[in-house]
Amino acid sequence: MTDRFAISPFGGRGLSRAQFIVNEQVRRAREALDAGAEGRREAADAAVDKWQLLRAVTEARLALGLSDRAIVVLEALVSFDNERLLDPSGELVVFPSNAELSLRARGMAPATLRRHLAALVQAGLILRRDSANGKRYARRGEDGQIEAAFGFDLAPLVMRAAEIEAHAAEARRLSRALRALRSEVTIHLRDIAAIIRVAGEEGRGRAFAAFAERLQMLSGRLGRNTDWETLKARRDALASLRLEVEKIYLEGLSEADLAAGEMKDGEGKTSNMSANAGQNERHIHNSNPESHLEKSMETIETEAPVASSQRRKQGNAGQEHGMPDGARQKRAPAMELDLVTSACPQIRDYAPGGLADWRDFVKAAETVRSMLGVSPDAWAEARTQMGEINAAITIAAILERAEAIRSPGGYLRRLTERANDGSFSVKPMLNALLAAKQKAVAGMRKPDLS
Repeated sequence: MTDRFAISPFGGRGLSRAQFIVNEQVRRAREALDAGAEGRREAADAAVDKWQLLRAVTEARLALGLSDRAIVVLEALVSFDNERLLDPSGELVVFPSNAELSLRARGMAPATLRRHLAALVQAGLILRRDSANGKRYARRGEDGQIEAAFGFDLAPLVMRAAEIEAHAAEARRLSRALRALRSEVTIHLRDIAAIIRVAGEEGRGRAFAAFAERLQMLSGRLGRNTDWETLKARRDALASLRLEVEKIYLEGLSEADLAAGEMKDGEGKTSNMSANAGQNERHIHNSNPESHLEKSMETIETEAPVASSQRRKQGNAGQEHGMPDGARQKRAPAMELDLVTSACPQIRDYAPGGLADWRDFVKAAETVRSMLGVSPDAWAEARTQMGEINAAITIAAILERAEAIRSPGGYLRRLTERANDGSFSVKPMLNALLAAKQKAVAGMRKPDLS
């Protein structure tokens, strides 16, 4: 089959000028690669890893004008080529049936599939090589080699690999810049608010009232997809406000205050600036979910600072030494594991290896948490306030009532707040689930007297 064959689409679809240009570019590029030994070496060097290329397409999707669903279809098409490295000088026509293509596109509806295929053709990433009757197939010779293939040509995608990677690199650069800009906005907001608060504590709040109003106006929520210009304007306005606030605050300080060798608080007492974790209540955060299980029985100081505080680890029984009774009760399991799984049997489905101990139970709860859409922040707060095991029990109970709970994440946050106030315990919740199951079983066994 030559590259000048099967250019026009089957049926009523017309051949656009852009599609004809893409086809001609592919033909000329292949002729250049096929010209002699030098061209063959260039062709080998031009081969691209299809999975890395798909990742670059995903990162550059805005520049290419593609939706995430269109990329799913492109990934499905690429998966029909058996080679990991796509050689632009070779045959890159794939010819899946609509049914098989729909399966690899995660069950996408036929009409949706056709729409996204058209978008990929329009974007110049694939070409249609339609047969005379519109069917997709390959014609093989006596030696079993493909002589002609009709379907979708991936050559344009491979030919544009360098361009796509450039767009992806630019998207990554912009993403990093946006993150840095958001960080600046957050830091300015926090620092300005801190200066205004300190000024109020010193009795100078009236002089900073106007600044507080301006800060309130600049504290509006920024959306996830806020553009660069909006973020930059917010950052610049906050930076200007910060300069004014710092200038006014410094004008209220005497030279003696600025020249003092020790930091003093509002009452003239020397402030201790040591890095003692118990006094300054440093926030300790570990993003590794495994480590939370190992440290679930540690004491976490949340009361007023004390001169000497110790944290001691507890063994497997769930006891904590040197802790108040309320804090120990928060972290102790509400019931035996067998009783908990009797009240919440559905969590067993998320533990492939079975629930042999509390460690397995917590791992299963982590999986359920993600499935229910509970955010990592809500989950971390629940672990802190309730303890690792009780938080996992709460997730298992929410799973049992998932159909009746509109927002599992919001529901968990409310229970966490109640646990922090001492008005929530998982034991009554488990007892209620057990009672409901026993009542349901009794109702099923009740004989029909009619």
